[in-house]
Amino acid sequence: MNKRTNLLVLLITILFCSCGSYQDIPYFQDLKTNGPSEERVGNYSPLTIQPDDILGINVNSRNPESSSIFNNNISRVNGITAATPQDVPATGYKVDGEGFIHLPLIGKHKAAGMTVASLREQLNEMMLTYYKDPVVNVWLVNFKVSVYGDVLRPNIYTLQNERTTITQALSLAGDLNITAMRKRIFLIREENGIRKYIPIDLTSKKAFQSPYYYLRNNDEIYVQPDRTKYATVDRGYRTATLVLSGLSIIAIVLSNLYR
Repeated sequence: MNKRTNLLVLLITILFCSCGSYQDIPYFQDLKTNGPSEERVGNYSPLTIQPDDILGINVNSRNPESSSIFNNNISRVNGITAATPQDVPATGYKVDGEGFIHLPLIGKHKAAGMTVASLREQLNEMMLTYYKDPVVNVWLVNFKVSVYGDVLRPNIYTLQNERTTITQALSLAGDLNITAMRKRIFLIREENGIRKYIPIDLTSKKAFQSPYYYLRNNDEIYVQPDRTKYATVDRGYRTATLVLSGLSIIAIVLSNLYR
């Protein structure tokens, strides 16, 4: 009778613990679900080019053979690419430590501090000196983020969309595991020689309004696991240890019996 009572108490405890922990699982819990809603996007700012960035530059004109001297033969795919840096060759025009790139015909040109769009417009105007009806395309080749911790596929991801968000990067990594702490996502970012650790709470729709919702080059996203994961791994490790110990004892006993 005592064993049955203990078993019943254990089952009830597990049931209540499971029900209580579910409230931390859903994303954006304060988002209205009884109908559509909208809000103005005011927290996005375009990426600015930094030293050590690698730029892809492509120039087309009515004289393609002549303008091709600018092209570094990097193909660009629209959208987000779940490729690792090894899959995308980091070739292009590297921004040096002083913020300059070095181009054919033009020579040394300041790029750091500019947005990709503003550099594109500036180069397009400069190309009018050399070509008729030039079309210039500029993009960031080595735009990458690291996603690690309690996610399905931790990795370094190369992105080809300058307007990439935290949730999109997490989707690339296969989303959070069920044991991940949705209130304890950390964005790690280096700016002007300072490393920042920014907590993000994905259980609230306020994450969409965060100034850190849109990612920057070399951002890192760390997803902290909860204690459940440690307990599961620890329990599995201890169980395996006990099983191996038991098998060792049985093997010793059988060996002594059959001598």
